[in-house]
Amino acid sequence: MAEHNELGKKGEELAINFLIKNEYKILEKNYRYLKAEVDIIAQKENTLAVIEVKTRATDYFGNPQDFVNPKKIKLLLSAIDNYVVERDLDVEVRFDIIAIIHKNNTTKIEHLKDAFLHF
Repeated sequence: MAEHNELGKKGEELAINFLIKNEYKILEKNYRYLKAEVDIIAQKENTLAVIEVKTRATDYFGNPQDFVNPKKIKLLLSAIDNYVVERDLDVEVRFDIIAIIHKNNTTKIEHLKDAFLHF
């Protein structure tokens, strides 16, 4: 497996552990719909958190969250619309980014709630 794929997989594991520690229930990992893939779908109380995980080994080229583009956002919106309708859920939906910088043996995790409001 390519090194960046391993880093991404490690980032998703770190994000899941972070969410569980913060009382989120993990509903789905790597949920796919058409061309979209949602990294994590979690729930806390009556809020469905749709979480894009971005992991980098450095912030030299920018913060991890800076790499979520409008095309990705559009795909995530479509996937979650399908997810909610398919399961007939009555929940608030929030789109978050968990940005992780993992280099050497240090990890910085930042949970950006309602992250797409800034696009």
